[in-house]
Amino acid sequence: MINGQQAIDKSGCDGYSETMPPMPQDPDVWLFDLDNTLYPARCNLFAQIDVRIGRYIAERLGVSPEEARVVQKKYWREHGTSMRGMMSLHGVDPRQYLAYVHDIDYSPVPAAPALDAALAALPGRKLIFTAGDVAHAEKVMERLGVARHFEAIFDIAAGDWWPKPHRQIYETLVKLHNVDPARAAFADDISVNLKPAADMGMRTVWVRTHESVARAADSDLSHIDHQTDDLATWLTDWVATRSQR
Repeated sequence: MINGQQAIDKSGCDGYSETMPPMPQDPDVWLFDLDNTLYPARCNLFAQIDVRIGRYIAERLGVSPEEARVVQKKYWREHGTSMRGMMSLHGVDPRQYLAYVHDIDYSPVPAAPALDAALAALPGRKLIFTAGDVAHAEKVMERLGVARHFEAIFDIAAGDWWPKPHRQIYETLVKLHNVDPARAAFADDISVNLKPAADMGMRTVWVRTHESVARAADSDLSHIDHQTDDLATWLTDWVATRSQR
């Protein structure tokens, strides 16, 4: 197991996937973040979303693109998401906001046959746990070709518009979907999003990207149980290790 500060030692993000030790007990529920977790960060959908957020703020507030950029980042720092800031301070309808910012080109997301096969072989229930909305998640999963594996999408609306890592939305998810945290695993590309899950007793899988590794520098990563730069490979290795027990 690789955890703690060791989790950032291999920072190249060039296909690294740890050797998977057996878990103390097999998870019967797997939670997966969506963006930069189920699809590779190189698809860079957020670059498109980021432009749309800035444009939305500029149009809504009647400010220049430069002023909108300042507001966007200020609200992200102070409210967790730019959307939450726009909701709290300007009465924005989050559904309308998300429809606007997710009006993007999804073609950079390729089909993912290796991930599809890994999820098919993975035992247990599978859910999406995303800070996006259901429509965004469905479009991504359609591109990947993996929608059939997931019984539900827990999106930001289900979490009352609060983003990860707010603890209450994790608690809402486990109650709504009858998840025993001690029998669950959660994969996310943002290390701090894994902390509440770990505190609740879930196994944690950090899907590392160049950005998330840089963001986690100097952070306490002791809550991370496993890490990989390639989720499909990691899941395949986990299933293989399980079958050998």
